[in-house]
Formats: sequence, C-alpha cells, structure tokens
Amino acid sequence: QEPLVESGGGLVRPGESLRLSCAASGRPATMAWFRQAPGKEREFVAAVNRNGDRPYFADTVRGRFTVSRDNAGNTLHLQMNNLIPEDTAVYYCAAAPPGSWGTRSESSFTSWGQGTQVTVSS
Repeated sequence: QEPLVESGGGLVRPGESLRLSCAASGRPATMAWFRQAPGKEREFVAAVNRNGDRPYFADTVRGRFTVSRDNAGNTLHLQMNNLIPEDTAVYYCAAAPPGSWGTRSESSFTSWGQGTQVTVSS
C-alpha cells in the first residue's frame, strides 16, 4: 500500500473554486479522487494515469473539474471550478496498481488517504 495525504479542503461559496492535492511517497500507476456526501455511498470523481495525460471523469463533474499530476508523478491535484452545493463531501485520494487505468471501482484502488472535507454553501 501507498501512504496518501490529502490537503486543500475547505468552505467555499457556490461558483467558487478550490484545489485539492494528494501527496504519495511513490509514483502510483493510476491515482483518483472519490467523494462521499453525508448519507450517501462513496462515488468516483476523477482519475488519471501515471504520466498525467489520460484523465477521466464522472459525468457530474466533467467540464468543471480537472485532474493532474506533477512532473514527478507523486502528487495528484484536483482543480474544482464552479462548485455547487452538491459537491459537498469528504474527498478521498486513492491509488491503484498498473493495469487499472479506466476503472471507476473502489475495489481496484489499494491505497486510500484519510479524506478532506469540501463544503459548498452560501
């Protein structure tokens, strides 16, 4: 397993932006963001391959969120624009082994961060 540490959560108003980061000690193959809203199951948000050039998104965030990795490949970012109250959730970083690109299933991800709270409210 790969230790993952998220940062960057907070309270913002609708329409504002927020950037989350996730630091890994290594360079995982696929890294992703999931989120869990109160009373709901955890859901896939976005993911990207090791090189950072093949991102994919949940329909609910496509066009508003972007996902990227730094040049070293060990930090994952989630840029969230035009936030809406429905984006309120605990956001989790996750990492998956080689051969996992394209998956949206929690069971494919073997390492998880502790989560960071994002609240969108006026």
